[in-house]
Amino acid sequence: MKPQTSAIHNDFDAPLTSVEEAEDRSEDDLWFLPGPIEEEPDDLPPGPGAESRETAVLDHWRKAEAGHAARLARVASRLGALDERLKRGPEGWRHRLALIEAADLSWFAGDRIGPDRLVLWISLRLSGLHDDTAALARIGWAVRRLMGGPGPEQDLSAFLDRRDTANLADEAEPFADRASGWVDFISQATDLHPITRACIGFHLWSLAGLGQHGDRMEAAVTAARIAASEGKGAVFAPLAMGGAGGLRAGGLPADRLARWLDGMETACLTAMRHLDDTEAWSARAEAETSPLSGRTPLALSAVLAEWPFVSAPMAEALTGASRAAVQRNLAWMEARGLIREVTGQGRYRMWRAAV
Repeated sequence: MKPQTSAIHNDFDAPLTSVEEAEDRSEDDLWFLPGPIEEEPDDLPPGPGAESRETAVLDHWRKAEAGHAARLARVASRLGALDERLKRGPEGWRHRLALIEAADLSWFAGDRIGPDRLVLWISLRLSGLHDDTAALARIGWAVRRLMGGPGPEQDLSAFLDRRDTANLADEAEPFADRASGWVDFISQATDLHPITRACIGFHLWSLAGLGQHGDRMEAAVTAARIAASEGKGAVFAPLAMGGAGGLRAGGLPADRLARWLDGMETACLTAMRHLDDTEAWSARAEAETSPLSGRTPLALSAVLAEWPFVSAPMAEALTGASRAAVQRNLAWMEARGLIREVTGQGRYRMWRAAV
């Protein structure tokens, strides 16, 4: 008896006629895989990209500057007036303002170095028994940078006088890299006003990894130089004269910029009033001392206009006159009401112009 052929057709038993047919059949069996990738045309617009964090931060500051445009213009005009005043004034005015600003910044930074201790350290490198020499070194650096030299945006490491130690750990990030990162970020804000860029740099200082002991002083001095980077007479923009409220952190960029502008305007006005008083005192001192003979009265008047406080050893070193001539002229000027003794003691006396 002949066996019957099964009615069920089995595809796997079907013979293959050729290699091409086998390949086509195997591809048809893979129906569950995705289809081939189609090439997109070149004329399509690019898709949305993720916004970088730096761009988002700068956009917040750009909006803050736009919101305070009128106030920024007023502060810029105040700084411009101070710049013009210093450009046509004597060099001693810049030195006097730098000493006052550095002393005020030292209180903001927590060092609390008074102007009398500062001038003794700067002029004669004299310090008291209980003085912190590290704090005096920091404030001495601040005076030098507020007086001039290359700006922070050129070489921040050189501006700060900070270098990595030789035994830097392998996992630690070099300071030069952190400094260049901060400079690169500030350079992305060239479309903003220097006063705004200074505010950004100050408030992002610690976030860039630049913070250490004394970093508030460094951040403030760096910002002061950036704010006045376009000036011809003013090397720095005053920030702490009349109070350091503009340097207080906290809040959104708009709040920080508002405090920054208010503080800088107050500081600029304080500096201008101080220059007005100094100029008036210099004219009075010149008129009072004109009948006197010798060069000591004129040289002593110039020293008193340049330094907020003056001692007899300071005056002797700065004028080149003898101690007897200095003491005689100081006594004469005090008797005429041109200067005022501020220590109230018999030794280590200091005088200031009676403005």
